[in-house]
Amino acid sequence: MSLTYLLLAVALLCAVSFYFGRQRAVALSNGRYSNLHSLPAHYGMYTALWCGLPALGLLLVWMMFEGTIIQTMIVADLPEEVTSNSGLLSLALNSISQIAAGGGEHLTVSPEIVEAGHRLANLNTIANAALIVVMVSVALVGLALSYRRISSEMRARNNVERLFRYIMIVCSAIAILSTVGIVFSLLFEALHFFGKVSPLDFLFGLEWSPQTAIRADQVASDGAFGAIPLFVGTLLITLIAMFVAVPVGLFSAIYMGEYASPKFRAVAKPALEILAGVPTVVYGFFAALTVAPFLRDNGAVLGLDVSSESALAAGLVMGVMIIPFVSSLSDDVMSQVPKSLRDGSYGLGATRSETIRHVIFPAALPGIVGAVLLAVSRAIGETMIVVMAAGLAANMTVNPLQAVTTVTVQIVTLLVGDQEFDSAKTLSAFALGLLLFLITLGLNVFALKVVQKYREKYD
Repeated sequence: MSLTYLLLAVALLCAVSFYFGRQRAVALSNGRYSNLHSLPAHYGMYTALWCGLPALGLLLVWMMFEGTIIQTMIVADLPEEVTSNSGLLSLALNSISQIAAGGGEHLTVSPEIVEAGHRLANLNTIANAALIVVMVSVALVGLALSYRRISSEMRARNNVERLFRYIMIVCSAIAILSTVGIVFSLLFEALHFFGKVSPLDFLFGLEWSPQTAIRADQVASDGAFGAIPLFVGTLLITLIAMFVAVPVGLFSAIYMGEYASPKFRAVAKPALEILAGVPTVVYGFFAALTVAPFLRDNGAVLGLDVSSESALAAGLVMGVMIIPFVSSLSDDVMSQVPKSLRDGSYGLGATRSETIRHVIFPAALPGIVGAVLLAVSRAIGETMIVVMAAGLAANMTVNPLQAVTTVTVQIVTLLVGDQEFDSAKTLSAFALGLLLFLITLGLNVFALKVVQKYREKYD
């Protein structure tokens, strides 16, 4: 049984539990709900939670450890010459997985690997059957125990609220721990990288060539890992995109919120937000096939040397892509400014433009800064448009007419394909990610200080 069907089965059991729990509460009330401490629905919810939560918890634990346990059992039966070599072991496990999935007919492997593949298939079948039996059993036990506990004096509402509070605490902890895990995973791998490459060379180096040299006339025997060209390219493309997105987005938000008629706003705002739903690869095609040739041809007419892949082409198209982030969010924030502030400003004789500048904009400044920050983060993290329109060349230049690359593009390039995380080339991706994380964190702290300094507070 697939995971989807298993979850549907648990949901069905929860619905059945809710029905039986509610019916038992109704029966105990003797037709008067005032005889119960809580409403019948709370008793039904109580049984449904005790039916579903233990089963889902078991499923989570099972998914976390099932693969490791089965792999350990498979590896224990492999020949020692395979298990002693990490490369051979990884290749053997890949072949075993293909055989277990029924697609290993084209493989030329030893009989031990074939036998291990069949054993893996059997173990997976047994594990799936055991999971179904155990999950259903746990759900039924939870249903039976919670059903027996139902009584007219039972504080079902309090118990349900307590369970939901625990669920929210767990969800909050998962979000926090996920963030901490991401940071530490970046940090540990980055420290491993800095054990191979000097942090000063990485932070202040002016040349990026992560490929391992194979000739004496190349940059160095271990490549060059100066990150300055990558961050210069990232900053250049981001600035171009923000020069397009921020004015256009803010002015369109002001117009739709303060000047446009309701009919025009009802049509224009959804049409503008469609831009946010267009896949980035489409923007990349548009930049590579339309914008970049247009800039190159018209630059040649003006006597400018415009590269076929330029930061200007990528920045312009990226700016168009993130206009909805600035426009829609800014419009939503400005529409939340109390109408009494507008009326008071108009009552004092201020014009509409003066009201926007001196009342609405200062009151909505925190939200507008948040919208701009979201747009900046979106621009910094964009990859596809840069690959297709700006290229992969790590040029140290601030000329928007030349080809550049960004941090995210290099991270993707470094981690493409089957990689072993033991070389400076692959580990440099984690160092770039950590540095980009710190820069983004600094931008957020700076924006928070700006908001605190200039925010208008109203009673």
